[in-house]
Amino acid sequence: MIRESWLLKCLEEFRPEFENVGFPLPEKIRASCSWPSKSALAQKKRRIGEAWSADCSGDQYFETFVSPVLHDSIEVAGTLVHELVHCAVGLKEKHGSRFRDCALKIGLTGKMTATKVGEDLHTRLVRFISKVGPYPHAELRHSNAPPKQSTRMMKVECKDCGCIVRMTRKWLEEIGPPTCACGGEMLQDNPEE
Repeated sequence: MIRESWLLKCLEEFRPEFENVGFPLPEKIRASCSWPSKSALAQKKRRIGEAWSADCSGDQYFETFVSPVLHDSIEVAGTLVHELVHCAVGLKEKHGSRFRDCALKIGLTGKMTATKVGEDLHTRLVRFISKVGPYPHAELRHSNAPPKQSTRMMKVECKDCGCIVRMTRKWLEEIGPPTCACGGEMLQDNPEE
């Protein structure tokens, strides 16, 4: 089974539950393992799922995405259920009162922008996973992009002896890099950052 088949089985498993709590899901919904449109690898406030309105789709399907950084079956299914709540109540509702009402009834708990799987929902998800098997995906842990420098201090290195110093971007732009104690030229590391 591929990831999308698993996600679609999960979607169909929960379709009657959304109906039962008074928030029927639209007929046209897709579910995929894909990167969210922003903050996919953020250290803080990482986005792990996303729902797109049918108005964005050429064939009027709601599109739900679960980030490839997730691999735990319960977490993946819980994230999908969160995104399905968006589809059920309409994306214009964001995480407002209708979203909250549906999310709580379906079994999500906690802060509505970062819901958790409640006990009842967890039991239902375990039952689903025992039927279809675990989520067929391995976690993606790293980006192919080089890591961004995390401080405001820019790395400057001597091309002759390898001596490293750090300077503010402002100083580098206004004055330029210093001369190394060995007399060599110092160059900014990754000046495009």
